[in-house]
Amino acid sequence: MSGSLFDMLTTVKNLVTATSTLSTNATALVGAKNAPGITAQTVVSANPGRLYNISVIVAGGATGSVWDANTTASATSARLIATIPTAVGIYTINLPVAYGIVVTPGTSQTIAVGYS
Repeated sequence: MSGSLFDMLTTVKNLVTATSTLSTNATALVGAKNAPGITAQTVVSANPGRLYNISVIVAGGATGSVWDANTTASATSARLIATIPTAVGIYTINLPVAYGIVVTPGTSQTIAVGYS
């Protein structure tokens, strides 16, 4: 039994659309964007999204902090979502954020943030 050309093209279109959606969703979950070289309090993103990881590039003398906030003024203790360790390494956070991402590296730290 053979289908019409229209049916076959519709099937191909549906497969391409599904593959594109899967690819977009996977990219969002592994951090599509990167904010490197952060040494001071920074608004990484002022939009809802996902914080994927924190990379400590230069170890510091004190821990840093990450907030679910879209401005430095709204980065309050109620919105604290993670503490940035002092040791060099990559730390997976993988949490959704409702407002945005504000990070404050610890004393003498340099960090990078993976997010989407």
